[in-house]
Amino acid sequence: MTTSTADTTQELAVFLRTRRERLDPDDFGLPTRRQSRRTPGLRREEVAELAGVSIDYIVRLEQARGLRPSANVVEALAKALRLAPDERSYLFDLAQQRPRTTEKAATTAPEPLARLVSGLSPLPAMLMNHRYDILAWNPEMASLLMDFGTLPPSRRNQMWLCLMHPEVRGFYADRELVVREAIAHLRAAWAAHPEDQVLAGFITEFTTQDELFARLWAERDIVLNGRGRKVLRRPDVGTLTVDFEVLMPLQDQDQRLVIYRAADEASQVALDRLCVR
Repeated sequence: MTTSTADTTQELAVFLRTRRERLDPDDFGLPTRRQSRRTPGLRREEVAELAGVSIDYIVRLEQARGLRPSANVVEALAKALRLAPDERSYLFDLAQQRPRTTEKAATTAPEPLARLVSGLSPLPAMLMNHRYDILAWNPEMASLLMDFGTLPPSRRNQMWLCLMHPEVRGFYADRELVVREAIAHLRAAWAAHPEDQVLAGFITEFTTQDELFARLWAERDIVLNGRGRKVLRRPDVGTLTVDFEVLMPLQDQDQRLVIYRAADEASQVALDRLCVR
């Protein structure tokens, strides 16, 4: 995958089609039509009617014929397709109708954020950019996952570690859920940063080298999760459960602060054992 305009146009076409096909016509109270339905979901003419645009316009969008819908049309399509908030944002990004930053992805942590990550000890914490590059971490996070400082900078990427690193990929009890949630964020980042060739390179690498990533990427789930729970399996201390929170600094909105905390007393004991070694 590259990040050319043609790619985002093609993704817009596929995204609109898959969202149309998942809808149940009975939920819309549309007039009964004589011809039987040979494909699932709404017909193109029904989406056109709901969105207030022509059938030809919907056809051209779904055929990736270079249209760039206006913000009003994108909003109408989002309502017609009953998109969830994260899906709506994704559609606006694909249509290039949200303001974009011209700044490149950060490769180092701003000093105030680096100090914050350090100061969050004893809670495990790390700072990442939109493509999951790990920019800063504290000793507790290094003890919980791995010492990121032993990796070359090009491999200090949380998605790469989860997919490719032989030790880290075995840490997660429900690895598919972890990868699925990460892909949702990565897909949203790709739509918001179509010029990021490094991110495009990561996606190509993951798609071609990891079957799980390729399968989940093709499903096009866009449900962003900023908090939750992960069960980790460490051979040295056993299984522990952590709650996580993802925060976005107001002045560095390309970056994400990730904070873990033990979900129960037994997990806290295991985390303490990891961190005192």
